[in-house]
Amino acid sequence: MASHAIQIKNLYKIFGQHGARFVDMVKQGVSKTELNEQHGHVLGLQDINIDMPAGAITVVMGLSGSGKSTLIRHINRLIEPTTGEVLYDGVDVCKMNENDLREFRRHKTAMVFQKFALLPHRTVIENTIYGLQIQGVPRGESEKKGRHWINRVGLSGFENHYPNQLSGGMQQRVGLARALTNDADILLMDEAYSALDPLIRVDMQSVLLDLQKELKKTVVFITHDLDEALRLGDRIAILRDGKVIQQGSGQEIVLNPADDYITAFVKEVNRSRVLQVRTVMKPFAGETQGPRIAADTILEVAAKEMTSAGHSLALVTDAGGRPIGTIDLHTIIAAMVTPASHEKAQMAAA
Repeated sequence: MASHAIQIKNLYKIFGQHGARFVDMVKQGVSKTELNEQHGHVLGLQDINIDMPAGAITVVMGLSGSGKSTLIRHINRLIEPTTGEVLYDGVDVCKMNENDLREFRRHKTAMVFQKFALLPHRTVIENTIYGLQIQGVPRGESEKKGRHWINRVGLSGFENHYPNQLSGGMQQRVGLARALTNDADILLMDEAYSALDPLIRVDMQSVLLDLQKELKKTVVFITHDLDEALRLGDRIAILRDGKVIQQGSGQEIVLNPADDYITAFVKEVNRSRVLQVRTVMKPFAGETQGPRIAADTILEVAAKEMTSAGHSLALVTDAGGRPIGTIDLHTIIAAMVTPASHEKAQMAAA
């Protein structure tokens, strides 16, 4: 059975006429700066190994020049790798012939761009069904699918408008509808929301999360914004200078930053809106008092529920409603305010 997961293994990209010649040199320790200054080649990606689970949102995050957009373009091979593998359902995209690659791009992947990439002379419905037209899907069938997804992203009634008649947020909704209309297994989103105003950006994040609950696509989302990464990502990989510095869940990254670079990213995070109760709960020891709170509840919500109920202690339950631990307000407050960089020291002291 197809899993629709993506595995990236030992991936290198060196830009330049003779990139393959310098892979071993990079493996032996030549830096990005040295490679450029001494050999006129640019190190784009260095030994990337990431598992992107099927049906989940994997966020690849980093600052400008970190390699994140280069990485996402290897998944549909818009950029050819220097060496390494990009596996989809066990098949290496990097080894696909021209015909297989074309079919993979048309039927398995869809892309949402930062700058919308809408065709200005085509209406909303015509932009939305463009991919299906390329595939040769009959007009009636493609329009039916297109109108369904236009409605799902909140643009019903705008089918015959042109892109220049829409706001930036509405244009990005068209881009999302176009990607979903193709019914691809993989949704690639390259800085899809970074050009939007903050409030519209949050709204579009909500749209994606709501749709993902139902669709369970394999989503690869590129961003430079940690708050966005933490809100959207089931898994997060943080890149710097073409290398993966840390990867894991948002909980793991906030609680245990791998180095000072990651610590600098997470130090301003509102931990109460990221950390879940399961992260700081104590093991269940037979207590029966207090309200019941699901283990995946964020600390901010848990504190509000406990305060409203007039209790300082709560039972933590699993997905089946069974008690698995306890949480108290003191622990929640401490977890909210303790800097991530001191987490290990605090746990060791305990």
